[in-house]
Amino acid sequence: MGGVSESLAVVSQQELQRYLEIASEAALAAGTVLQTYWGQLEHIENKGRPGDLVTEADKAAEAVAIEVLKRHLPDHPILAEESGSLSSQTNSPFLWAIDPLDGTTNYTHQYPFSAVSIGLLWNGHPVVGAIFDPFREDLFRAAKGLGATLNRRPINVSTTDKLADSLLVTGFAYDRHQRRDNNYAEFCHLTHLTQGVRRGGAASLDLAYVACGRLDGYWERGLSVWDMAAGVILLEEAGGHVTAYDESAFDIQSGRLLATNGRIHTILSQVLKQVKPLDNFQPIAITE
Repeated sequence: MGGVSESLAVVSQQELQRYLEIASEAALAAGTVLQTYWGQLEHIENKGRPGDLVTEADKAAEAVAIEVLKRHLPDHPILAEESGSLSSQTNSPFLWAIDPLDGTTNYTHQYPFSAVSIGLLWNGHPVVGAIFDPFREDLFRAAKGLGATLNRRPINVSTTDKLADSLLVTGFAYDRHQRRDNNYAEFCHLTHLTQGVRRGGAASLDLAYVACGRLDGYWERGLSVWDMAAGVILLEEAGGHVTAYDESAFDIQSGRLLATNGRIHTILSQVLKQVKPLDNFQPIAITE
């Protein structure tokens, strides 16, 4: 993330605060849509990969979020999960990344762990984020240099400094069925080295939970920009650390990240580098 402070020299804190309020408005509006559709879904579609679902709730929430952003910032480009790129501008340093329903599979099963994620990138770096959990009505917010909050109260990462004392979270990519690089071995290995590893199913909330100290670390691959944009700035402003698996600079286009409270970052990175994939894993075929 080197060079972010320098690149933000032309964006004032007043501007960032304004963008944060707009992001919050969009997240809350989209969250209200998700509350309305909860338990009322009629159309659940598969987007081409097993488990990659979209519903009328995703589409309606995204439309509301986009309307809010366009009303306030008509010239800012938008990248939304369901609608794709919504601007012809190619030279703007800004990019809004919207995930209207992070955790769609959870939502369709009425498992209450999903969120709206609204993030703003400046020259490819996350600088503003708002994540709203419509079930607990938790609003996580952050902007570069302005700190991180949960329901308007400051948050900080945990003080856990030993891997053995940590509670981690991870996830599995949609293409895990076809790829050797599928995270199964890391999940099993770290389950034995920690107090536990959770699989939440919503990357934005996983990052938010590390940011507020409910979890100590998170790693995942196969992510999209809209999965990470808001959560990364939230975690950084809460005092956490985000890098690639090997502790090199985080690249939001890579689809993977290692995010921790900072205290267990190096040891978690070392463990991830040491674990070998499960070469002989062969799922049992089930016919129905």
